[in-house]
Amino acid sequence: MTSAAGESISVGTGHIICDLHSSNVVFSKLSSSYPLKLLSPRVSEYGVAIVYVMSYGGGLVGGDCMQLIVEVGKECKLLLLSQGSTKVFKTRAGNRASTRFRRSSQPTPSSLQAITTQSMEVTIAPGSALFLLPDPVTCFRSASYTQLQSFHLAGSASIVLLDWVTSGRRSMGEDWDFLRYYSVNEVFVEGRRVARDVLLLENPFLDTQTASESCSSNPTSRAPLRMLKDRLAPYSCYAMLLLYGPHTHGVVTDLQAKYRTISIFKRAAPERFIWSLTPVDDGKGTVIRAAGIDTDDVKNWFREVLRGLEAVVGIDEYRKVFL
Repeated sequence: MTSAAGESISVGTGHIICDLHSSNVVFSKLSSSYPLKLLSPRVSEYGVAIVYVMSYGGGLVGGDCMQLIVEVGKECKLLLLSQGSTKVFKTRAGNRASTRFRRSSQPTPSSLQAITTQSMEVTIAPGSALFLLPDPVTCFRSASYTQLQSFHLAGSASIVLLDWVTSGRRSMGEDWDFLRYYSVNEVFVEGRRVARDVLLLENPFLDTQTASESCSSNPTSRAPLRMLKDRLAPYSCYAMLLLYGPHTHGVVTDLQAKYRTISIFKRAAPERFIWSLTPVDDGKGTVIRAAGIDTDDVKNWFREVLRGLEAVVGIDEYRKVFL
């Protein structure tokens, strides 16, 4: 695939550049290639634009590698959304089209080709804002997924970053049965790192028979590692939300007031939904962590507590989030 200017686009890459012209956000660049797909609908709200980040075939297969660069111009408000959860299919041996033709001076080991990777690098100009509010990542049984995201903000820029993962296809009996989920989010303001969030969820690679034989041959050895479903129960969705900058002040104020009303006491059974609030960078930013027994519990809660963004991006635009 080639861009409008006729330049070549590397496989699995995308590039978004937007700027404010009069009252409209205009994309000077909106390009992507398989398996990445970018779509931008018309938006009537002043200074606001929406881009849907998707993949062909409705999901990512082992070995898929996507790389997205985003540049948000001055005074722009950009929403990055998805249409449905990001599905990561089972890891299989072999070369994927998205990696086979990637330009590289060195060959990629087959063990690394099997890992699905997605990276994003974002630059946010003064007075602008990025609202990264996708649907959650859903890793299927035996999937392996790595996500690396970095965000570089000017001093007066804002960001709302949501990163969340589910336990898999519950209708298929999956319950944290993927091999590995690794996510890194880094936020920089004027070149200074203000937040770094890392989440690694990894199932033991030893099968039950191997672990049993190991314990039998060496009774003093430690007990077999617990599976993810045992460590993460009873919750099927975990989320991290980061808010930073002037465009988030209204929402953060409401969240702080809500958090002060929480009473902590011993319970007979786990709550259906839990959350916490942590200030970062001397209170200039806020990190929310949440978990729910059902993904809809988490989604509905975020939809409600972030409703204050309607005043920032517009009511109709906010309705497109958390569908």
